[in-house]
Amino acid sequence: MDSSKRLAAEFFGTFWLTFGGCGAAIFAAGFPALGIGFLGVALAFGLTVLTMAYAVGHISGGHFNPAVTVGLWTAGRLKTGYVVPYIVAQVIGAIVASAALYVIASGKPDWAMGGFAANGFGDLSPGKYSLGACLITEVLATFFFLFIIIGTTSKGAAAGFAGIPIGLALTLIHLVTIPITNTSVNPARSTGPALFAGGAYIGQLWLFWLAPLAGAVLAGLVARWLHEPAD
Repeated sequence: MDSSKRLAAEFFGTFWLTFGGCGAAIFAAGFPALGIGFLGVALAFGLTVLTMAYAVGHISGGHFNPAVTVGLWTAGRLKTGYVVPYIVAQVIGAIVASAALYVIASGKPDWAMGGFAANGFGDLSPGKYSLGACLITEVLATFFFLFIIIGTTSKGAAAGFAGIPIGLALTLIHLVTIPITNTSVNPARSTGPALFAGGAYIGQLWLFWLAPLAGAVLAGLVARWLHEPAD
């Protein structure tokens, strides 16, 4: 597949994930007439991955997340030459989506920026969870997200259905972790909103790169062993 098409797929997939998931949090979660809450936001994130997995997953593999890219590379599922270009495309997609959300949101006269769906720990955590609690949460959640992705796309898994458990896994992760970190498990998704929320959110962004990437590498190493063909 043409490299430019792969990168375009990752850009659009990450744009949709950020626009759909963070957009649900910004516009609909607390809207009086709708009020979808944590459940609705969790479902929105899961649906973005599910829909784009089938739309462009056959082009790029459907990563839409630097942690997924690094985890699959660690598991031996991705060529080294694709890692950095994929991550760049993903981060740009998330930033452009966040810019679109900002332009739309600022069209409401009484709109206040707030956290802009950014991630945080301590005072910036929705539930005021500590740095240590948020670190553990993000490492574990990303580990199992990658574990599920690699397992459902491995040889012997049901072909053509991986998008469903992957989307449901991301929904479940959000249901558990929104109150803790506002759920990252995706450094690109974290970067876009943080750049617009600014200040302390940018200062805490390092955690939402470090923890997901660490969880992804661990998952890749475990999966490389677990899914190794038997002798």
